[in-house]
Amino acid sequence: MRKVNLLIVAFFILLTLGVTVSGCSSGADTKEIILATTTSTYDSGLLDVLIPLFQQKTGYTVKTVPVGTGKALAMGERGDADVLLVHAPEAERPLVEKGVVINYRRVMHNDFVIVGPPEDPAGVKGSGSAAEAFKKIADSEALFLSRGDSSGTHKKELGIWEQAGLKPQGNKWYQETGTGMGNTLNVASEKEGYTLTDRGTYLKLKKHLRLEIVFEGDPVLMNIYHVMQVNPEKFPGTNEEGGRALVDFLVGPEAQEVIGEYGVKEFGQPLFYPDARKGRE
Repeated sequence: MRKVNLLIVAFFILLTLGVTVSGCSSGADTKEIILATTTSTYDSGLLDVLIPLFQQKTGYTVKTVPVGTGKALAMGERGDADVLLVHAPEAERPLVEKGVVINYRRVMHNDFVIVGPPEDPAGVKGSGSAAEAFKKIADSEALFLSRGDSSGTHKKELGIWEQAGLKPQGNKWYQETGTGMGNTLNVASEKEGYTLTDRGTYLKLKKHLRLEIVFEGDPVLMNIYHVMQVNPEKFPGTNEEGGRALVDFLVGPEAQEVIGEYGVKEFGQPLFYPDARKGRE
């Protein structure tokens, strides 16, 4: 009987320890925030400045997952991230309307540019619009590298082809990398092709590339970034407090100042322009 009692006591001690350890583990997990973001913000190096600053101020740890906007939004729809930082407003809007994300805020903007070989074999320079530039590339059958990854950049590119009245898929001169912005720029440089890129990533990598900006300035090339929190009511496993803290930080004055200054010393211009606005758009 004594042995039975001792076994029962031991069982309850182990059970108590298990609950305690489990509780500690759960508490530790709440200090990690999963940020699904575009490869353009990641490749530009901006997050290498912003994230350490946020972590130092708050004690949170941010796990950054750089993927195309399409994949980042899909992560949000599955509840696999706490915060999304993306740049495809038309694709973002349905998630806001369905309540998949909350705390939807505009953070910053830059623009897209068309880059290509210095010789500009397609004669893109001097085009009157992005659509005209794309049409010249198609007419000359000059190599064009598409990201082909459902990213915000890819979605913008497809929209321009549509404006030009063209469907480039299937042509030998149109190739998809299926990768992020940095790698696509490298491939375009190696193969002497054209591509559409955000200005920030291009400026960051420019010294390693044999590519020049051959077209810029069309209003359609505006590139707007939003940050949003995955709705904890729909996905209880997400980090509600951490997600809110990261969104608030990115639209706050300190981060906005960093965004406006990033790149000025090295490139003579910011890679992004601070653009935070109060409330939802």
